[in-house]
Amino acid sequence: MFKRRIINELMEWRLSPVRKPLVLRGARQVGKTVAVRMFGESYELFSELNLEKAEDAALFRQGLKPKDILQAIRLRQRTPAVDSGKWLLFLDEIQACPEAVALLRYFHEETPDVHLIAAGSLLEVALQREQISFPVGRVEFRYLYPMSFEEFLGAVAGRELVEVFRQVPSPTYALEELFGLYHRYALIGGMPEAVAEYVRTQDVVAVNRVYENLFSAYLDDIPKYARNDSMAKMLRHCLKTAPLDAGRRIRFAGFGESSFGSREVGEALRTLEQVMLVSLVYPSTAIGLPFVPNRRRAPRLQCIDVGLVSYACGIQHNLIGLNDLSMEFRGGLVEQLTGQELLASRNNMRKTPLFWVREKKQSQAEVDFLEQVGSQMIPVEVKSGGAGKLRSLNRFMEMVPGASVAVRMYRGGFMAQEAGSDKHRFKLLNVPYYHATKIENYVQIEKQDK
Repeated sequence: MFKRRIINELMEWRLSPVRKPLVLRGARQVGKTVAVRMFGESYELFSELNLEKAEDAALFRQGLKPKDILQAIRLRQRTPAVDSGKWLLFLDEIQACPEAVALLRYFHEETPDVHLIAAGSLLEVALQREQISFPVGRVEFRYLYPMSFEEFLGAVAGRELVEVFRQVPSPTYALEELFGLYHRYALIGGMPEAVAEYVRTQDVVAVNRVYENLFSAYLDDIPKYARNDSMAKMLRHCLKTAPLDAGRRIRFAGFGESSFGSREVGEALRTLEQVMLVSLVYPSTAIGLPFVPNRRRAPRLQCIDVGLVSYACGIQHNLIGLNDLSMEFRGGLVEQLTGQELLASRNNMRKTPLFWVREKKQSQAEVDFLEQVGSQMIPVEVKSGGAGKLRSLNRFMEMVPGASVAVRMYRGGFMAQEAGSDKHRFKLLNVPYYHATKIENYVQIEKQDK
């Protein structure tokens, strides 16, 4: 049982004066149930129901009011009465019982003294099929992703190295150890069971068995949300193909060297996005706020976890002893990792990262990520080599009014330098590529130094 950042988010929710029932979303096996159980240890009374079990779901299918349901839970579990705010009720796999979803608003209105968390893995698809929506304004959401690099460090290296990782900029003495562990993270990934197996055995082969079972379980889940056999076939093809294109821009038509059309592939990938197994990262073509995604342009594909990508693509042996991730998998692996890190840092929202493109005839430019820091949009490139190779980044800085700071994630220590062309000069922050979640901190350092 590893310490997860989501626990801090849940504690803030508990202490909020405007707390509402909370729905924790995330793909299967990212650790939602374990995280809530760990959080539940801070309560005097913790009750858990799994709504995939008929006897638990039946409580919500009898037309009972929330107070009566709570009484029934206490009687069944032989639990005593507790003071206000000291009872946490956890409804796991809530997508299996639409009646429970519909009742969430009444728990908020009629029993605010009992804290309620619900979780589910196939929520969006299941509720869309049942034509049931969450009660708007009566619930709030948090999102859980595979373990971030910081969480991975805590599991495999201990708290002391986590504290070093949190320092911005990184101390020189720790650079090589952090890079080495980040490369190991690219090999093992962030799925909690895989990390636990690695901690227990220090054996990559044992981790492979975890990912084999996990990938099979995701494939076995497909009939639960496919409309028909034809869609199930398409979903299986897209799920098997997605790791091969992780971190790269894709075209829907012919995806995965297939004869499938754009419409059917698009529907399948958007369905996999709903169950949080992939993300479609769309570019922005804007040159000023707001930088909104342009869904007419080809998206970049983001898979749920880098460990699953490494396993499915058979590139694990390439990663052992590797010195620079940006040289592997045609750069797609480090872009997958960076996107995964940015997603995992946002438990309070599901906001897919953006990237930027300028696609003109005979003049194309593409910047890997855009990160908003305050009112400023920061372009982020994940590149090896020197600053002179950042032509797309230079183009962005020339075109966007007021752009003064850019970031390059690379295999090296922090270094700030003047960059750009005669048309436009700017400050380039060279940041270790394991520090994607600390981009805002580096930008703040630059602002303080001005």
